[in-house]
Amino acid sequence: MRAADRLAGASGILNDHWTSGRKLAALPPDLRPHDRAEGYAIQAEIERQSRQPLFGWKIAATSEAGQRHINVAGPMAGRILAETVLPVGGTASMAGNEMRVAEPEFAFRLGRDLPPRPTPYDVAEVLAAVDTLHPAIEIPDSRFADFVSAGEAQLIADNACAHLFVLGAPTSADWRGRDLVDERPRITLRSDTFTGHGRNVLGDPRIALAWLVNELRQLGITARAGQVVTTGTCHPPLPIGSGDVMEADFGDLGRVSVRFE
Repeated sequence: MRAADRLAGASGILNDHWTSGRKLAALPPDLRPHDRAEGYAIQAEIERQSRQPLFGWKIAATSEAGQRHINVAGPMAGRILAETVLPVGGTASMAGNEMRVAEPEFAFRLGRDLPPRPTPYDVAEVLAAVDTLHPAIEIPDSRFADFVSAGEAQLIADNACAHLFVLGAPTSADWRGRDLVDERPRITLRSDTFTGHGRNVLGDPRIALAWLVNELRQLGITARAGQVVTTGTCHPPLPIGSGDVMEADFGDLGRVSVRFE
């Protein structure tokens, strides 16, 4: 089978299961990615099936809790498709969602392109390209019934467990002049309150952002102006169910909420 046919076949199966809400045990052996590079190649095919420009990027497993949750050794990049973005205060369907967790996150919108180059970008260079900071909530899910044992390559092919996403308004606070490591967003869910921490995101959300840009750089992909990068959960993934409402209060950085049904 030609490589292009393998990629298209794998991405087609994953996309069909995403749109229908069905789960699969694993990709067929002849279509299964063998490493991260093949996983990303399949993921790129999923983007081509979207009718809208790419909204942005997510990072899965930036915290130890997130890595344990899906049994991987480190972060993974995924695409945020425009059709998966919900309005603030909107409703997220739980139909077919097996992960059933939500994650409060720091998200950055880029103000200029960061194209591939031979040398890595440092954090300062990446931050200089950022336009705005936003509070966000990600609602991940996997197309694999047993996502814990699916393995890193298949989970990357599965768009790094991207599913639904809520982006808050851009903050008007001077976020560049503060240490995001020490930010402690307050999360309200089912009348319970939880406290997140910026350091849970690869030690610093800004480091996570730079990681994403450099991951794309190695794949030959430009992080484009206008795209949003959400950097991973600042609190261990919180279980959700139909009827729940989650609000993430980032203080003067803003608030974001979503309802589940």
